[in-house]
Amino acid sequence: MNISPSPTKPRVLSWQAVFSQLMFIFMYLPILVLAFYSFNKSPYSATWQAFTLDWYRNLFSDERILLALQNSLIVAFTAVGISSVLGTLMAVGLARYYFPGKALYRGISYLPLIIPDIAIAVATLVFLAAFAIPLSVWTIVAAHVVFCLAYVALVVSSRLTNLDPHLEEAALDLGATPLQAFLKVLLPQLMPGIVAGCLLAFVLSLDDFLIASFTAGSGSSTLPMEIFSRIRTGVKPDINALSVILILVSAIAALVAELIRASSEQESH
Repeated sequence: MNISPSPTKPRVLSWQAVFSQLMFIFMYLPILVLAFYSFNKSPYSATWQAFTLDWYRNLFSDERILLALQNSLIVAFTAVGISSVLGTLMAVGLARYYFPGKALYRGISYLPLIIPDIAIAVATLVFLAAFAIPLSVWTIVAAHVVFCLAYVALVVSSRLTNLDPHLEEAALDLGATPLQAFLKVLLPQLMPGIVAGCLLAFVLSLDDFLIASFTAGSGSSTLPMEIFSRIRTGVKPDINALSVILILVSAIAALVAELIRASSEQESH
């Protein structure tokens, strides 16, 4: 009696494993070094003196840092709030309705995803100057809505492709109005995608430097702008500590967004 040998799993080639490890080291070793020196008591990052948490404590007593953080949070929350509404409506409109020029509109809507940030920054600045709009925190918000809107719409659109459109039709057949079908049937199913898109847009807005620097007025510096202004004379441990906090916040938000997106896809299947 012939027994066929069980199929063996393909082994990962040694050079592939080495290449993967080198890539991870290249990506994450600078972050580890940054975190290591953020606990350095010496004001000079090149020499290790002793372990301390003073640089993290100093951040919460630095008025310029706190003002920049306040501006960054105002910009991020406002831009994401506006983008969540407009991006969701845009994604639903493109997926559920047909109108002349839909393909062209779809292409234009996602252009901010591929256009360089410098082009968006310059275009926004020229637009504001043409209408004599003074620069402030709210001009940063307007500029951030442009690219946050596209990211929210993209994530919501991917969620829409996994939903059953017959549920809305059933709600309409049972007497619901289009608005009721949207609010009570479609919106709850889209909520995981909306939250994931908002978290992604929040991280991008919080970390943006280029667009904010072109559209910010006097006294409206954001956190990345404040960091850049301080590292011109050298990187100090307090900037290391601030960078570590920003990395952790961004990583946590991105992880939560990915977990929400993955769980919503599993539920839809």
